[in-house]
Amino acid sequence: MSSTLSFDKALEIGRPPNIQQLFPNSRALIVSGKVIDRAMLAKGHAMTMAANGRNNTVIRGALKAAQRANAALILEIARSEGGASAYCATNYWNLARQVDAVCNELSITVPVAIHADHYGIKSEGDLPFAHVEIPSIFDAGITSIAVDASHMQDDQNLLASIDLARFIPAWAGYETEVGEIKGKFGLSSVEEALFLVQGLNAHSIFPDWIALNNGTTHGIEASDQGIQVELTAEIHNALSRYNVSGAQHGTSGNSSERLRAIAGKTRTTKANVATALQMVSWGLEVNDYGNAILDDHGEFIKVKGEGVTESLWKEMREYAVSQGWKGGNYKKLNLVFENKILGQSREVRERMTGRVEDFVYSLLVDVFNAADTADYALDAIAQAGSFDLGAKAERTEQAGDWTPEKIRERAARMDTDKGPEGDFDD
Repeated sequence: MSSTLSFDKALEIGRPPNIQQLFPNSRALIVSGKVIDRAMLAKGHAMTMAANGRNNTVIRGALKAAQRANAALILEIARSEGGASAYCATNYWNLARQVDAVCNELSITVPVAIHADHYGIKSEGDLPFAHVEIPSIFDAGITSIAVDASHMQDDQNLLASIDLARFIPAWAGYETEVGEIKGKFGLSSVEEALFLVQGLNAHSIFPDWIALNNGTTHGIEASDQGIQVELTAEIHNALSRYNVSGAQHGTSGNSSERLRAIAGKTRTTKANVATALQMVSWGLEVNDYGNAILDDHGEFIKVKGEGVTESLWKEMREYAVSQGWKGGNYKKLNLVFENKILGQSREVRERMTGRVEDFVYSLLVDVFNAADTADYALDAIAQAGSFDLGAKAERTEQAGDWTPEKIRERAARMDTDKGPEGDFDD
């Protein structure tokens, strides 16, 4: 299909106020996360990549792939990756600026949302700081956010989400989360998901997405447990009257077949990919869905002539060893080595970007069914006549049934398994 809305008109009416203010002369079509979600829903059984831009070559490669596929895209960074205590050079405050610059440099015309992933709240003590920091990231060009208070109990998760909603612009994409991402432990249930979504609904908060603990993990997946498709579909169907789409986390550890099932059999429209893109950009040997392949000693395998130079990879490995970092903790190399990566020759930087581009393009087109969703996104903007697409749902729950006291009472009656304690940050 082709959209009836011209690109120039989309630039005029489709960019949110913060983007217009930051980049008044830009020709980058940075939009609300709502636009991306609606595009996937309009095409049907489609989800797009939410690519974690841990380094600049990932950002460039993902944007080039989206342009090639004519696919609407999300670029994101999580609080642990790019918040106040970051392990990446990309952060909440520069991601939009990087995306805008690359879009203008490379004439990228597909719609792109800038998502603050996993804005983590670990306790009530985190809330006062969040009251200040969340507005600051929207000032810096964020157009979508995931408020993740799933580390707390269900009542605290809901109450924190209600508290923070007032700091999120009504036009912005909004993601909520139930259950920490713990693999096969502490799987989310219909009861937990309904509790969170209904409680938000009672306070006129209408999430675009919900993330679940549906069997996957962040980082390197060592088993084939992966996403539980039927559980995901069951929870999504139970939430259907609230028009909430799914956000799939931890896709890097799942096969293409399983990811096609998530797109085809559930209401998922957003699929987070982080670790795979990092590994691909560095030039490590990966399987067909981006999971790094290890040698007999449990070490990563560098493909000669791909990704970073062999000398830089040797330096990165030696630094990781000196810090005691193994496996998933190699992610901490991003901040330390970003400038050295950018300081490589043009040929090397371009082969890094090209490797990411080919990987992302294959997922978007062959697995996620996201090809040509850029046109559906333009149509969504045209139908709204605005950057603000409004909510997909309306309030059906009664606020009086969801006071703080009743929220705590309801949560106390729920029989839930949160799984083991531990650090399950992305």
